[in-house]
Amino acid sequence: MRANLLNKQIRRSAGLRGAILGLVGLALSFTFSARAENEADNSKVGGDPERLGAILSLHDMITDITVESLHRRIEQAKQSGAQVIVFDMDTPGGLVTSSIAIADLVRELVGITTVAWVNPNAHSGGSIVAVACDEIVMSRSSRIGDSQVIMGGPGGAVAVPEELQAKAYTPVLADFRQSAKLNGYSEVLCESFVIPEREVWWIENVETGERRFVFREDKLRLVDGEDPDSVDKPKEKKKPSQTRDEASALVDVDPPTFVETPSEAEQPDDTESAKSSTEPSGTWRLVEKYFDPLGGTELKLAQPVVRDDMLLEMSAGEASAFGFCKAIISDRAGIMERYNLGSLTTLDPTWSEDLAFWMTSMYVRGFLMLIVLLGAYVEFHTPGVGVPGLVALIALAIFVGAPYLSGLANMWELIVIVVGVALLALELFVIPGFGLAGISGIVLLFVGLLGTFVPDEPGRPFPFYMPTLQSSIEWLKQGIIAMTGAMAASLAGMVMLSRYLPGTTMFRRIAPANPTPSDVLIDDEYLGVARIGDVGVAEGPLHPAGKARFGSSLVDVVTQGDYLERGQRVEVIEHRGNRVVVRAVS
Repeated sequence: MRANLLNKQIRRSAGLRGAILGLVGLALSFTFSARAENEADNSKVGGDPERLGAILSLHDMITDITVESLHRRIEQAKQSGAQVIVFDMDTPGGLVTSSIAIADLVRELVGITTVAWVNPNAHSGGSIVAVACDEIVMSRSSRIGDSQVIMGGPGGAVAVPEELQAKAYTPVLADFRQSAKLNGYSEVLCESFVIPEREVWWIENVETGERRFVFREDKLRLVDGEDPDSVDKPKEKKKPSQTRDEASALVDVDPPTFVETPSEAEQPDDTESAKSSTEPSGTWRLVEKYFDPLGGTELKLAQPVVRDDMLLEMSAGEASAFGFCKAIISDRAGIMERYNLGSLTTLDPTWSEDLAFWMTSMYVRGFLMLIVLLGAYVEFHTPGVGVPGLVALIALAIFVGAPYLSGLANMWELIVIVVGVALLALELFVIPGFGLAGISGIVLLFVGLLGTFVPDEPGRPFPFYMPTLQSSIEWLKQGIIAMTGAMAASLAGMVMLSRYLPGTTMFRRIAPANPTPSDVLIDDEYLGVARIGDVGVAEGPLHPAGKARFGSSLVDVVTQGDYLERGQRVEVIEHRGNRVVVRAVS
């Protein structure tokens, strides 16, 4: 799905992820408070005081963290009695399964009006969520669409190969079709969000005024009266000089904040091309103009509305004309006015949810890996288990836990990392030397850590595969950059630590400096007398201890167990501190 489409399990450990997310928030912030979680807009717009609404922001990339956050906020909105839930959308998309999971949450809301406020963009997975809502409203300068599945290769982005198309397209198309049927959107246009080969035309019945979107084959049959099988298909697709008729991009010096689109009674109904095979030709023609609510005028329509070398992406005016956008709204007051709300409560993500999402960025994860490597280095060069080792373990837990919470990492990466650490510990503390276990541990640890950057792909063997989707390749590149950057920085840090760390006060408190020879030398109370090899005379009997005279000095001596008489010549064979050992000599 452009650069963000990633296929993962739709239902994966929702309760476990929520619990882990809560623990991360508690550990890092000591509170699970929101930034501005309950801000009520009490603007006087003449709404029903008893009619309550909630606005939930859906910004940036869609991940499993987004799913958990929206699920929590939706439940909070329901408990507060909200009858209208508005999703303030500005997203480039994200994980396809996370997007579909949010769409499921939206469709399950019975008795509550759901509104997608595209403000200003809802691309890729954002389109999946928007189409699932009961209504779509858009700001004046906004766009929606472009949900293609692409893959990356040596020459750049390429189409999904035939053997993977069922896996890649089916869940996205099925979700779009489900939402289109529930909310009355054109299934033909929804399909053109995803597949670029779908050439779409807008036609109208001359007699009844009915309008519908059809594919090229139905247009040939209904409008041109030709057999699609007998018409040669274009041999070459030409790159368009522009994506769409730019006449729809209006600029209003003093724009109204709320513009209602024509009602269904004013616009002919759109139906699907399934009926076309039974319709006679000659009663249908191409739509030439469409009403633009921003300028209040009719604009010339470029046909086909979707070429076979492009994806559908609509401006607010086009989305209104095509039946997707119900109103053009530029501020919260317009939302409250349209839905007759007495109050509109803002429910934003909590600080811990934002933090968990921020921790999946390449730069933060690279810094965490740097902390892991430097902490491990200091721990191995200091006695016992101390603060550096604990810091390294915490950084590693965050490095792995954040992508698991966001849906980038799966359980197999965690298992590979644990096995790699176990093999390294076995090599370091049990098996002498460094061999197969150590090398295998390093390889598994690196593969597991790098794998936490790359989500799963559709149709790929579990658990190891080489990424092929363009989005997966981009994640892999970020992982390689983060890992290699952290390793290079850690090497420089290790050199600095080995040179300057031993001289710091903190390090000396943890591990005192090695003693010098003078520090370990025992005091000699005889000041150089009775050195090894010196010969003296026993001053009295040595049984085995006694005194011996060396020159003019008397020294306490001891034999190795022999009993010597007074006057016996003795030789010093050991002198350590105040201990002098002698033996008899002739």
